[in-house]
Amino acid sequence: MVISFSHINSRSNLDVVNINTASKTNIERFTQNGQIQIYQSSYRGSYSSIIRDSLRNAALGRKVLLIQFMKGGVNQGVDNAVKLCGNLTWVRSSHSSDQYNSEEIENNQNLKKSIHESTIELWNFCKKELRSGENDQIILDEIFLAIEMKIIDKDDLISTLENRFISGDVILTGTDIPKDLLLMANQITELRS
Repeated sequence: MVISFSHINSRSNLDVVNINTASKTNIERFTQNGQIQIYQSSYRGSYSSIIRDSLRNAALGRKVLLIQFMKGGVNQGVDNAVKLCGNLTWVRSSHSSDQYNSEEIENNQNLKKSIHESTIELWNFCKKELRSGENDQIILDEIFLAIEMKIIDKDDLISTLENRFISGDVILTGTDIPKDLLLMANQITELRS
């Protein structure tokens, strides 16, 4: 079952706002036309519909970036992104294993360091892409798990989303979503079994 709702108070859809500063200089500021969408579920691995939709969007000519934060197994990383449909860039961690067993991670300092470094590498790449304006859609899969594991700072994510420059949507997925981020979302979809 899918339950979805949108915030009533959405942002203005103005394309350009002229701002007069004290020096009488006109500055063009572009607003974000895209929405922040959150998909939440009580269990991992429930986002196959998002991946399906990203493939469809790429096949229709939209430039899509799919980042899977807590998935490994392919030694991919930012430098070895996979291109699909000519328009979908799919990036997973450069770390080689699935990154969600927090007890195993806490007990192995080398594993913890490797996961932390590869996740930070992905996050820095994402921040650059969210501000570049080069993508029509960006999907941050399981970013909330990276926040829960204290690898990515919640306030850094909020600040980055507030300062994003993307005409399309930013989609965030996860199981344990901080209230601050729920309040930022234009649409929240809860996936249930």
